[in-house]
Amino acid sequence: MSEKMFDPRKTFGKAVTDLAEADNRIVVLSADSGKSSGFSDFMEKYPERYFECGIMEQGVVGISSGLATTGKIPVFCAIAPFVTARPFEMFRNDLGYMNQNAKIVGRNCGITYSDLGATHHSLDDFALMRMIPGVVILAPQDPNEIIDAVSAMIEYEGPVYMRIGNPKIKNLYERQPVVIGKGRKICEGDAITLITTGSTTAFAMEAVQELAKEGVYVEHIGLSTVWPIDKELIIESAQKTKRVIVVEEHYVKGGLSTIVLEMLNENEVHVPVIAHGIPHDYASNGSYEELMSYYKLDSKGIKGIITNFIKEDK
Repeated sequence: MSEKMFDPRKTFGKAVTDLAEADNRIVVLSADSGKSSGFSDFMEKYPERYFECGIMEQGVVGISSGLATTGKIPVFCAIAPFVTARPFEMFRNDLGYMNQNAKIVGRNCGITYSDLGATHHSLDDFALMRMIPGVVILAPQDPNEIIDAVSAMIEYEGPVYMRIGNPKIKNLYERQPVVIGKGRKICEGDAITLITTGSTTAFAMEAVQELAKEGVYVEHIGLSTVWPIDKELIIESAQKTKRVIVVEEHYVKGGLSTIVLEMLNENEVHVPVIAHGIPHDYASNGSYEELMSYYKLDSKGIKGIITNFIKEDK
């Protein structure tokens, strides 16, 4: 794939703007976050469909519910903790309970806002959103998948939460439709099943390539849908390799790791599983690269975790 780097926010904003040309139900809401969420072109092309609500994220979620009631498809994007943790009650009652067709997008997710500290880190958004019945959770893994995830999000009838990062990213694979509830087998292997989502997939792919050079072949599953999870794909792989590791830029408690562990247990697939993500504490400060290295979520760290797991499990 091309080494060209893309800003996920601009990719996301353009995808929504392109779809809005053919679908006048799409409206965008902002909490003083429009330009930084990639909506500059949307604001210029469709000013009557752009609603600047000010810094009141909980109110914007409520307004989204109202607009959905009128048949609109509201899209609200802002910094991830401010669209999940802050307005959780409104999300649960106004969107989830009422099953509203609103799309909430958390940008700068995980530890992307690394040096701004714990208030701006989003390490619990999967856990919070999964607790709301009926909410779909998306975490696209590269720019192409952001485009296709936006299409899937708009087509889906019901509340959706999508998280995107901020550091520039490159395309990892060719475009293909994002099907809600389905994952992607990135490569075949028999040593271990590696499950990733969102930002961790790119780092994991580098680790898998390095391990292959050493004769260790990892079966890598990438998930653009965190919930509902692709049970069939994961169970089949876990039964084949007999080992599973989940890597996520999120707390391991309540995140993708918890979802995978619960699902395997419910289906009586009893294999060793390592949950690798952010420990259940407030994350440190530093550059994004420093923190990903510190928490062993970069390619070097992921490779080391996999290598040690295989050695210890022999």
